[in-house]
Amino acid sequence: MSTDYLVQASNLQKHFGHVHAVDGVSLQVKAGEIYGLVGSDGAGKTTTMRLLVGALQADAGEINICGYDMKKQVEQGRAQFGYLSQRFSLYEDLSVLENIRFFAEVRGLSRTEWLPRSMEILEFVGLANFKDRRAGQLSGGMKQKLGLASALVSRPRVLLLDEPTTGVDPVTRQDFWQLVIKLVSTPLHLPPNSENLGGEQEGGSVSVIISTPYMDEASRCHRVGFMKAGRIIAEDTPSNLRAHLTGRVLELRGGPLPVLRHAAHGDKDVEDVQAFGDRLHIRIRENNADEVIGRLRSAIEGAGGEIESLRVIPPVLEDVFIALSEPNHD
Repeated sequence: MSTDYLVQASNLQKHFGHVHAVDGVSLQVKAGEIYGLVGSDGAGKTTTMRLLVGALQADAGEINICGYDMKKQVEQGRAQFGYLSQRFSLYEDLSVLENIRFFAEVRGLSRTEWLPRSMEILEFVGLANFKDRRAGQLSGGMKQKLGLASALVSRPRVLLLDEPTTGVDPVTRQDFWQLVIKLVSTPLHLPPNSENLGGEQEGGSVSVIISTPYMDEASRCHRVGFMKAGRIIAEDTPSNLRAHLTGRVLELRGGPLPVLRHAAHGDKDVEDVQAFGDRLHIRIRENNADEVIGRLRSAIEGAGGEIESLRVIPPVLEDVFIALSEPNHD
């Protein structure tokens, strides 16, 4: 496999009875890249993550991590990972520093290794002033940062984050993402004569694979893979994915919304109608926006509705996700 990628997976398969949880997944992730796995519940994101870290054994396919074949060099490959699962468990009676020490020593680090490294990581995630606080007394956002710190203590070259911000408030999500972006763009450095956090090679950095249900988070990734029924059905940069729907999304404001929705659904060139807050996003067939807008205006006014605005807008990743999630999408 190519040496340009820290993570390479080819044709991964994992079945649970008759359920094809992962069905031919292939992906490649470079150093310094944030790769987002996006999909509905049950799409196969978490199973893919567990296959990559070796927590599950694939029924078929190949995985290469930082040059290590995960079939033949499992322990060496696992040593390259930091993994934050959906159900990351803290020891609430231990302090912040004691929690990190536990995860460090499980990975075989000595005190001379883990202590300076832990202090640098705590400074990085903003928990240095809380190192002696019991984990059970931390806020939800601080627990999340402690989970990230624990995943980083082993100097991973690849960081896997399985829906790390699910259930937290928007401000905490923003703070967490700032840490992730900072991590891949400006890797941490330990004191002189020590190795760099992330085990970076010359000119390299940490790779991040993150699964998320949030499209605003997916937009922050360098590349996104949309998963459906165990397969990656679309993969590209967020801007390129959005470009597939350029000129095909209308924004409709007005009221009453049921009247607007009914009129939109009745047009022969409308593929889908979705509520986005107090407005509708209408996905249409290609190259006929002016015609659809004219017909919709007539239909809505004829039904007694009012239009505040009806215009073509740049698509967002939510529009792409909805289109890809439809039952008839290959």
